[in-house]
This record gives sequence, C-alpha cells and structure tokens, in this order.
Amino acid sequence: MFRVGKEEIEQVTKSIESKDLFKLNNGCRQCYNVEEKLCNITGSKYSIFMTSGQAALTTALVALGIGPGDQVIVPGYTYIATAMAVVAAGAMPVIAEIDDTLTISPEDIEAKITKYTKAIIPVHIIGLPCDMDKICAIAKKHNLYVIEDACQADGGSYKGKRLGSIGDAGAFSFNYFKIITSGEGGAMLTNSREVFERSLIYHDSSAVAFFGNQMEEFTTEGFCGTEFRANELCGAMVNAQLDKLEGILSNLRETKKYITDGIKDVIKLAPSNDPEGDCSINVCVQFDSSEKASDFAEKCKEFGAFVVINSDRHVYSNWQPILEKKGALNPLMDPFKMEANKDAQIEYTKDMCPKTLDILSKTVSFCLKCDMTKEQCDKIIDTMRKAF
Repeated sequence: MFRVGKEEIEQVTKSIESKDLFKLNNGCRQCYNVEEKLCNITGSKYSIFMTSGQAALTTALVALGIGPGDQVIVPGYTYIATAMAVVAAGAMPVIAEIDDTLTISPEDIEAKITKYTKAIIPVHIIGLPCDMDKICAIAKKHNLYVIEDACQADGGSYKGKRLGSIGDAGAFSFNYFKIITSGEGGAMLTNSREVFERSLIYHDSSAVAFFGNQMEEFTTEGFCGTEFRANELCGAMVNAQLDKLEGILSNLRETKKYITDGIKDVIKLAPSNDPEGDCSINVCVQFDSSEKASDFAEKCKEFGAFVVINSDRHVYSNWQPILEKKGALNPLMDPFKMEANKDAQIEYTKDMCPKTLDILSKTVSFCLKCDMTKEQCDKIIDTMRKAF
C-alpha cells in the first residue's frame, strides 16, 4: 500500500452514508465511476471492475472462448495466479522463458506455439513492460489472442500506450501489494464489444440478467458464469486511488532515476523494453554469477534487497499445483484430467525453463516506495556502491 489518506476515508464514508453498498445502485455509483476512469486513463472502450486480478484474467480467457483443448503461453516469472487463471478457464498453461528484461521472451513464445495454442499472456511483472511490438506481431502471425497481465503494472505504458490496453484484453489488480489498492480488487479491459458482453455476463451471471436492464442492448445470450462482482466500498477506495495514480508513478519514476543514476556507472542494471513506461516499483541489478548476486543481496538486505529466484510463488518452479497437475478438487472438474485436454497436455518439471532460473538467480531486486526521501535514496546508493 503506497499512499492512502483522507481522500479514501471521505469516499468510503460517502458510500456508507448513502447505504447503497451494492454495485447496482443509484447512490454513489463508485464501481461505475472506477470503470469510467479506467477507460479514460487507458483509452480502452470497456472496463469491468471486479474482485481480483486473477478474476479479471479468468474472465478475459473465458470471454475470448478459451477453454478445454487449448493452450495458453505464460512466462516462468509471474505470480502463480496467471497460470491458475488459465486452468480455471479449463485450458493448459504452457510455461515460457523470460529474457534479461525479466519479462516473457518473444523468441521462446514462438518456440512454444503448437496447433493447440490459442493465446499469450505477457506479464508486465513488477511494473516492467513486455516487448509488446514483438509479442503482438507473433500473435498476429499465428492468429493468437493477447491477454495482458498488468496486475503489477497499474498505470504503466509501452511506447505511449497504457499497459493492459494493447492486447485483446488486459487485467489490473488492486490487491494490497499493488501500486494502488482497495485491499482486494481488479479490472478487466477490452476494446471488443463481444468480449465485454461475455465478460459482464461471466463475472456476474447471477445479477447481470436479473438486475436492471444491463443486457438491454446485448447480442450475447445469457449463460451461467460465476460471481466476481465488486462492491461499493472497494469501489470507493479505488476511486480515490485512481486520482493519485499519476502522482504515485511520477514519484516512483523520479526515485528510480535518482538511484539508477547513482549506480549505473558501476553496476549493471536489468534492461527495459521501455524505461519511460516502467512503473519503477523496483530497481533490478544483474550479475554474472548467482554467488555474486547472493553476496550483493546480503550486503544490502537492510533495504529489502533479495535475489529474485527467491520470490517463492512468483517463480514457476514453486507452482506446486501446476507442476503436480492438481487443477481442481473434484477430478471430473480438473482440466489436467479432462479428455478434451488429452492432446494439449504439457509435462512440467522444475528445470523446464533453465534460462529463466539462471537469470533470476543472478538478479537482485530492491523495492521502492513513492515517498522515499533524498537521504534514504543516498543511503541506498552508497550501500549498493560499497557492496558492489
């Protein structure tokens, strides 16, 4: 949680006093206002505010018609939720290598495409933009969908385009650990009317068809989905947070530039696909051996430095439910056991992406905060230079 104050208190209080806490109301309309702001910020035609980033990814996959018999390519460095969303849609996650930018490798995407591949999920991990030009070109060449996981990159951009708005659909997260937060929350973005209609039905099938006239102009028929509908209290938080987003990103970028300017003459920085669009929530430095990276991280641990390979469920080798193919409690609902996925099955091993493991074991990351002082930054710079 980066920056929360009286503005959030005022919006939440306003909603409580209205006594309209259900999204579909005529009171404060917090959730609807969030969706409108997201469209204005990202340039997307449609957005749906919902319960989490994983909910947004799952909804996008389902709305694009992806399910049993399909494969979806995901990077080996992302939170496990990315792969779990694929399984939730009934499809098979295919794990691809990352490159030195810490984002998915376009070259390995192409190497992992099969006749069963239907989509790519590039993940803008820790606010770092993926190479969307190459990824979109690959997708166009092979007739694949692109679903951007921008859950750790709220407000980031790639060559002037907002992350999450470039592919066929995108996902944001407002989890407690994200750039802006409502404790939990997420959003799905798209420019496709068909994807929007399907998403609205899927994410809230128990209410969309039965509350108000939400489907009045739909061409999509109703179907049974799930319940990812957000509430007005979370909407109130995100409403206030969105007004602070640009200021948060501006401060983070200033902080990252100040620190990197102070170390780049002696320490190798991880390359970026778009330094200006980077959300700047981390400074990542790279070494030529895992031993040097571990030693450096130990010397800088007072500032939260860590070797990225130790990111637990953010590294594919720690995705036990995926590696062990435990896709559901009921075996009849488990995509890994479905007959439709028989030919699309993937064999997972902990060493299946050696380049990813090598890069992550040689990369050290520092988490930044938007309200860091010059004195704090100078101390980090001094410690890093001495450690190097």
